[in-house]
Amino acid sequence: MEQSLGSDSGPADKSRVLNVKPLRCLVPIFPSPPNFSPFSPGQSAPFVCANPSGPFPSGFAPFYPFFSPTDSQRPPEQNSQTPFGVHNQPGPFGFNNPIPGAVPITSFRTPPPPPPPGVAANGDTGPSRRNYQTHTTGIQSQSQSEEADDNEYSETPNQNAQYLSSFSMHVTDAERTSKAQRSKSKSQKRGRKGQEVNFSSPEVDVELIISNILNSCNLMAFDTFRRADGDKESVGYILMVYDLLRRRITQIEDGKEATPGVTRRPDLRSGTILMNKGIRTNIKKRIGLVPGVEVGDIFFFRMEMCLVGLHAPCMAGIDYMGLKISLEEEPVAVSIVSSGGYEDNVEDGDVLIYSGQGGNIYRKDKQIIDQKLERGNLALEKSLHRGNEVRVIRGLRDVVNPTGKVYVYDGLYKIQESWVEKGKAGCNVFKYKLVRLPGQPEAFITWKSIQQWKEGLSSRAGVILPDLTSGAENLPVSLVNDVDDEKGPAYFTYFPSLRYSKPVNLTEPSFSCNCQGGCLPGNSNCSCIKKNGGYIPYNVAGVLVNNKSLIYECGPCCSCPINCRNRISQAGLKVRLEVFKTKDKGWGLRSWDPIRAGAFICEYAGEVINDCKVEELGSESEDDYIFDATRTYQPLGVLPGDSNKAHQVPFPLIISAKNVGNVARFMNHSCSPNVFWQPVLRESNSESYLHIAFFAIRHIPPMTELTYDYGITQSGKADERKKRCLCGSLKCRGHFY
Repeated sequence: MEQSLGSDSGPADKSRVLNVKPLRCLVPIFPSPPNFSPFSPGQSAPFVCANPSGPFPSGFAPFYPFFSPTDSQRPPEQNSQTPFGVHNQPGPFGFNNPIPGAVPITSFRTPPPPPPPGVAANGDTGPSRRNYQTHTTGIQSQSQSEEADDNEYSETPNQNAQYLSSFSMHVTDAERTSKAQRSKSKSQKRGRKGQEVNFSSPEVDVELIISNILNSCNLMAFDTFRRADGDKESVGYILMVYDLLRRRITQIEDGKEATPGVTRRPDLRSGTILMNKGIRTNIKKRIGLVPGVEVGDIFFFRMEMCLVGLHAPCMAGIDYMGLKISLEEEPVAVSIVSSGGYEDNVEDGDVLIYSGQGGNIYRKDKQIIDQKLERGNLALEKSLHRGNEVRVIRGLRDVVNPTGKVYVYDGLYKIQESWVEKGKAGCNVFKYKLVRLPGQPEAFITWKSIQQWKEGLSSRAGVILPDLTSGAENLPVSLVNDVDDEKGPAYFTYFPSLRYSKPVNLTEPSFSCNCQGGCLPGNSNCSCIKKNGGYIPYNVAGVLVNNKSLIYECGPCCSCPINCRNRISQAGLKVRLEVFKTKDKGWGLRSWDPIRAGAFICEYAGEVINDCKVEELGSESEDDYIFDATRTYQPLGVLPGDSNKAHQVPFPLIISAKNVGNVARFMNHSCSPNVFWQPVLRESNSESYLHIAFFAIRHIPPMTELTYDYGITQSGKADERKKRCLCGSLKCRGHFY
């Protein structure tokens, strides 16, 4: 009996001739080049063979499982950061420019348990990186054994949820497809345990909102030159766009129902979108200074440092590059991140003892082993012998958000020596001693000094009063003069809020909310959320999502408590401030604590007065303490979207802080301010109370003066009130009113 091919009932008849078609008869699965016709005379179908890791000719893209790996995922013989790095070579038919793949969000695993007694390491481990599939340069994945406390804190209600066992989101041109197309193919990924991550929402067109934000930022003006080498303006612009996008995505995600086991990461998603669009700078790795980034600059997300070229890996603690020596290439370290949570010695502000990477730290499924002289450790060792400069970023605890960190760029260091010692677990750990180069501005040392002031270990020089508010604020405000002998400003009564002689009556009745435990995102029954267009204007960290023409906060008759998310400007000071004597502008205001972009600082307190009262005051000294919401203000320019609209002040508001006021009366003018004011309306029954709240435009390092734009008066006496501006910024107008 004849046996059929492939049957397991007996051996096949090997003498049987099969009818096999040649390969050229098969229909090709890859697209042909544009305007190509296989039937045209003299043309034949090209045979293109591309390496699974690229480069790929036009029209081709990697597909699973052939993603184009990052340097961290390539074998050592293909890693461009090792002495054996092999660069991409031009492909056949002139295809020498690989198409940049979509930048994925890195994968995450369940948070590791507290480390066993033993040494902790900076950076990553090698073998575990094989578990992650990414296809971009500049972003490196994080394994369980990397710096666990360097995970960015999430600003969503389920921020303490477990990380997915595997999570990769790809932002491609599909982000910009129509709504009909998106409905057919939702943006979903499934983890290894069957968990779903859905960034689509039937109610909210997320892609359209993101597109509108990016369009308002005029990203086309960001050219190739600024991508290669940045400057202060481009770095600040990228960070502004990133933070605005991240805050907006956070706000949208807040309104969605939390999914058990899913951690939302707007910080990484926003960075992915910008990298896909080329919105980054200082792309090429370099040794030493990074154009546009200054010593003392602060970052609240690792992705921020990646976008501006300060530290390329968004998770790993050691960044290195290949440096060609004669005919060979060897790795050298360019930057490190020290989070202070390991055995790194940070007691001396100018010296850092840095632990190497590897050793299966935080890997409960593997035994802690000796660290190896490879990858980041090898790069640090090579930098020791070459004597090249290494950028050092210090990770410190965020006093406002204890679950998060602030990263401080502490400048350039050199590795002075290295050694191997036994860790607490008995395994060998590489140690590197880095010494800060002299002549640089103070950064980490300033943070250490402030910490000692707070703990009472040392006294603040020049303190006149330890608390200017006499207990009126929930945090003390120091009065400091280390410039001359002046003993303080003219006497005034400290009052933390506004004094209305009588409230303004509303033309229509206003309804207070009934949110007993506080207003929650997505609550369609909350009247205060409805007034704000369906969203709470602040995220869970208390950060303003974007500059709006008018914000509605919960009023006196609302049922929510004082710690409600929609009462940010009513809860008092969140950062430690000091009033200090400047060299040439009188008294000023600054903070001991770092301030995030969009964070509330204070409101402008004082007495609400009318136009007639302003004319009566008249004098220059009185005008120094006048806030006039009817003045004309220069567009911020650094906050796209709603910021280009004029403030919708429902009624004229003029505040005098001459006799009664708070810390805001000491804030000086600048033509390039780091603070902006926002009108906030609180309604109660038929009465309305307008307040002026100040928020940070960008991240503000400690001991940096806080300034805002005073605006231009619309009265006929503008020329009489013109004053010389001493802000010293590059965009100084020379005067203000």
